[in-house]
Amino acid sequence: MNTTPWPPPHAKPLTGWRVLVPRGGPWGDGVAATLRSQGATPVIAPLINFAPSTDEATLEKALADLAAGVFDWLTVTSATTVDVLYAYRARIPANTKVAAVGETTAAALSAVGYKVDLVPEVDNSAAGMADQLIALESEPRDILTLRSEIAKPVLTERLSEGGHRVRSVVAYRTVGVPVTEKIAQDVASGRINAILVTSGSVAQQVREQFPAIPPATVLAAIGPRTAEDARLLGLPVDTVAAEQTVAALIRAVAELALPHSADETVP
Repeated sequence: MNTTPWPPPHAKPLTGWRVLVPRGGPWGDGVAATLRSQGATPVIAPLINFAPSTDEATLEKALADLAAGVFDWLTVTSATTVDVLYAYRARIPANTKVAAVGETTAAALSAVGYKVDLVPEVDNSAAGMADQLIALESEPRDILTLRSEIAKPVLTERLSEGGHRVRSVVAYRTVGVPVTEKIAQDVASGRINAILVTSGSVAQQVREQFPAIPPATVLAAIGPRTAEDARLLGLPVDTVAAEQTVAALIRAVAELALPHSADETVP
């Protein structure tokens, strides 16, 4: 575990760091750009991807109704859901409002050109989003909730109990993506200085694909819930972002000292 404060003199805070970014696409590119601006070398190595829903017809019908303006609200609870919307070229009409569960999901929506009308102010969770929507909308509204196959129906249940008309649709299944042998070797050797853990699904893949992570490697979780999921899997989380945002996650890493691997200078 690496917990030594790091006061970088006359250098960007992450100069010398190699940081594993666990998702690709527009989101991963955005995170990589932020890391570079802080002096780090990002290593984009997608650990998860989405597989189609086992009921694609239901999803396609929901997205067609979304484009037709049937829904007052669309709720988005993960960056992976954004990937699905983007892959299906989903159209969100101007009169449909979009709620994102947190800043990371909101950033993913913005990165591919979708608007964001609501992000929970306090509790970045499905329950927090439901509570804020219920407080905001006093009249019954038509709401589309897109979720993963394994997600608990917390959002749907709370919104329905609040009097809203909710259509809950499975948008995707999360599957692991094997990393290259080079990435696996770089993690095992300590050449990767930090791994960003951005969801429970990512934590699961980190545990499975990197069974021998060096003690000096920083494991950084994007929020308390993700940190809890990681620790339940046996991962020693070193730092947790103060807010559930990429910027806060990168700041949390920058506050630590740079771990040095044996082959730090090897290109």
